[in-house]
Amino acid sequence: MVAKYKKDGISSGAVDCGLADPAVSGTSGSDGGNGAAAPSRATGLASSFPSIAPGIDVDSVSEAELKENGFRSTRRTKLICTIGPASCGFEQLEALAMAGMNVARLNMCHGTREWHRGVIKSVRQLNEMKGYSVALMMDTEGSEIHMGDLGGVTSQKAEDGEEWTFSVRKFDGALPEGTLQVNYEGFAEDVMAGDELVVDGGMVRFEVVDKIGPDVKCRCIDPGLLLPRANVTFWRNGRLVRERNAMLPTISSKDWLDIDFGISEGVDFIAISFVKTADVIKHLKSYIASRSTNRQIGVFAKIESCDSLKNLEDIIRVADGAMVARGDLGAQIPLEQVPSVQREIVTLCRQLNKPVIVASQLLESMIEYPTPTRAEVADVSEAVRQRADALMLSGESAMGQFPLKALSVLRTVSLRIERWCREQKRHEMMRLRELSPPSSDRQTAERVSEQICNSASHMANNLGVDAIFVYTRDGHMASLLSRCRPDCPIFAFTDTTAVRRRLNLQWGLIPFRLDLSTDMEVNILRTFSLLKARGMMNSGDLVIAVSDMLQSIQIRKIP
Repeated sequence: MVAKYKKDGISSGAVDCGLADPAVSGTSGSDGGNGAAAPSRATGLASSFPSIAPGIDVDSVSEAELKENGFRSTRRTKLICTIGPASCGFEQLEALAMAGMNVARLNMCHGTREWHRGVIKSVRQLNEMKGYSVALMMDTEGSEIHMGDLGGVTSQKAEDGEEWTFSVRKFDGALPEGTLQVNYEGFAEDVMAGDELVVDGGMVRFEVVDKIGPDVKCRCIDPGLLLPRANVTFWRNGRLVRERNAMLPTISSKDWLDIDFGISEGVDFIAISFVKTADVIKHLKSYIASRSTNRQIGVFAKIESCDSLKNLEDIIRVADGAMVARGDLGAQIPLEQVPSVQREIVTLCRQLNKPVIVASQLLESMIEYPTPTRAEVADVSEAVRQRADALMLSGESAMGQFPLKALSVLRTVSLRIERWCREQKRHEMMRLRELSPPSSDRQTAERVSEQICNSASHMANNLGVDAIFVYTRDGHMASLLSRCRPDCPIFAFTDTTAVRRRLNLQWGLIPFRLDLSTDMEVNILRTFSLLKARGMMNSGDLVIAVSDMLQSIQIRKIP
């Protein structure tokens, strides 16, 4: 049985998440005692033994789904959970992995590095013990204006008409009642009476009444819940005020320390907040390469500011992926523009072969309630229809009362909408631009791989094959296939666990770890034998096989 989720805040870093002895943790079928059962078809398999057999590793949940419902049943959209006090215990992490979590996100706005280190250790032990391939993403805080830690409390309610003080002063003891700290020293100089302060992407709003030295007196005009480290923007005459804040560096001194921590812990992805230009991404990737010579860490650009949108294509070209952070983005552009901007970012990322995550407020109501609003379900459905690579839970899984239920909603909605799109042929046949113009031998080879994947996807849809098999050492060809969004699942076989975890973020990929041979025929026959022995494939199943070790494409029927 999963223990009751803690309701403490994690800003103090003092949460007991039950990280000490994962070996004795059992597999849970409940959502912390609130009645949400994990998928039953995976429970017995995942809890009884790891899905690690001689020669091949596969996620136990994917294996259970394939055995029970066949190839077409697999979910293509990947799911990311932000880990917090409601989800950081080993049993809780296991329940989330069993329910479909592909990536665990660490939000460096909250918690100590030691706390995050414990979560990383638990996720790694879960992967080793249970055969999962849950990847780790670290998300930096950024240097935009933030509130402080609320004096150690987890939240405060701001009521309509209440007077509050935003201050840049440092307090030795407890914060005075009705006072909120702000991390930007020029805050009191930049704001003016009559300005509107937007907190946490619009969850709470204040009107500036007066300024007294380092203190800004405000009146609450839109009541709501104030959370630690919430982002703050301010508007004047209906326009966002940037001024001196626009000169703040994208990566703060704290962010650099967090990045060093992420590199030393070997996380799979680092997401950078409030990216303004492509140069920031280039600089960070160079820094990571100099300090992480034996592993690759993907750098994701969070698109959440006006500056990001001005340089959108340049940023996405140099990043390894992008995140549509709609909460903060919606505080910097008119709300009615957010849906079209989201679609633009998702489309551009697919064109440039960069995985894209849709994040923020997907199921916000499920922080407090066990059932989402129908509007939230429609929002999730639209992101699935746009064929984003992944959907992300934030507060819903980090501090909400129903993290497992929230993940279950994402999973079931994704499965249903994906199936509906295939049945109704509602997906758009996007014309993909060429990624590698033939100007050099290397680019010519990449262009051959690109054309092979385009052809394989087209053939798979026309022939109705059961799956596409791709044998890849670095994951690039699997990524090209994912970009094409074929109707059938893509089985990606690689010989390194790190590549397997990174592939677990991309649309439609089911990553396996397999000791690869240089002989393509040996790989194919060995794969057929191993998957048939596991009950994951049957004689007569039709597959298309491609490889980046020997650029080729084959149509094979399993003997």
